[in-house]
Parts: sequence; structure tokens; C-alpha cells
Amino acid sequence: MRAFSFFPLLCLLLSFSIADVLFGYIVGHCQFTSSDDLVYLAQVYFNKKLMGEYNSTVGKYTGYTEKASEIADGLNKNPKMLKQEKKNYEECKTFIPFILDLYSKTVSIELVCSVEPSVSLSSFKAVDSKHPSTLICSAYKFFPKQIRVTWLRNGKEVTSDVTSTEEMPNGGWLYQIHTVLEYTPRLGETITCKVEHASLMEPLLYEWEPMPESQRNKIAVGTAGLLLGLVIFVGGLIYYKKNSSGRTLVPTG
Repeated sequence: MRAFSFFPLLCLLLSFSIADVLFGYIVGHCQFTSSDDLVYLAQVYFNKKLMGEYNSTVGKYTGYTEKASEIADGLNKNPKMLKQEKKNYEECKTFIPFILDLYSKTVSIELVCSVEPSVSLSSFKAVDSKHPSTLICSAYKFFPKQIRVTWLRNGKEVTSDVTSTEEMPNGGWLYQIHTVLEYTPRLGETITCKVEHASLMEPLLYEWEPMPESQRNKIAVGTAGLLLGLVIFVGGLIYYKKNSSGRTLVPTG
């Protein structure tokens, strides 16, 4: 729950002495978390030091120095002063709907201005890695800056072998972030990149889909065929050059 404070300046006192300048002021605080939870404070400062205060919770003045305590005792015996402080407490209540309404509008504006991240998931081979597989999850062009990108293995968060960058400018007040996972694939497991951001009603989940076995076999067969054809072509070219170098052209006519 969020707490709010509203600080109306009630009084400003200035006095001068021959030796130095003395500065005192009184500040009223309206502190609340809701219309039903309100504390009103009237605090007296002298040369930046808190001397005493009225607290609506206890309903009286309290002094924090010997002289301030004597003054507080006198104020507590003055019905007019206590009545005025209770009036200030009631006046604080009139500010609460305005502040809460302003806060709700501020939250709405922030949500409207948020930009959903664009996410990509890819793999690469890291140099000197102890793991055979490396994945990178990248989030681009999001706002506000705060974002959380995590890895899940079979639905459980992965905390080891993970490296992440800080949020970096992406241009146009937008940001980007990258996180890398080094892992050893296991049969039947799922690897997921999870993205949480203020622009999203719920987290985005991106599951890594490795190339199917059948497709890998097709690529392997195609690569092998290409290499075989290249070997035959190079061998034929060498054979042709050798036979051509042993022949002597005889002019005709």
C-alpha cells in the first residue's frame, strides 16, 4: 500500500538578534494511505531542528527540548489551540480524494505510455564454453526501463549458467536487454525465455524449438551430397588438366 504526504506551509517565522539570524517555521503534514487512514502532524522547526509537534494520533502537542516541553504543556491546556488542530485534521481529509484521483490518473498515463518489448530467441556457439548449446533471449524497444527476463527449464527458473546485460538505450527513449543461457540439452526437456514488463498484462513465454531431427537429417544428406559432387568435380578437373598437358597440337593444311 502506498503512503502519501501533503505538506501545506502553515506559518513562517523570522526573528533577528544582534549576534545571529534565527530562523523558525511550522509545517503541517497530511500523511495517509487511504481516506480511512490519516495522520496529521504540525511540526515546529527552529534553525533546522525539530523542537516539537502536534500529532493527531495522540491528540496533543509534544516538545523535544526542555523549553519546548514547557510550551507544549501550555498549548495542551489551551482548548482553542487544540480545536484549531482538530480543524486542520478535518481539512486534511478534504485533500485525500483529490490526491488519490491525481495518483490514479498518473498510473493510467504511465500505462498508456508503456511500450511492449519485441522479443527474439536464437542460438549460437560460445567460444570455450563447457556446454554444447548456448541460447540468447533479446528484448528490444520497450519502455519503461524496468524489465525482468528469466530462463525456465521445464517450467522452473534457471539460476546457473545465465548471463544478462543491463538495460541499454535502444534509441527514441526505448531500451533493450539480452540474456544468455549455456546448457546441455536433455531428451524431452523444454527451455523457455520468460519476459515480464509493465506493458504486459501477463508474462510472455518464448519456448526454444530446436531443429527437428528429420530436418537435420535432410540438411546433413544435402551437405554430404554437395561435398561429394565437389570432390568429383575437382577430381575430374585435375584429370582433364593432366591429359591436356601431354598432348601436342599438329597444325593442318
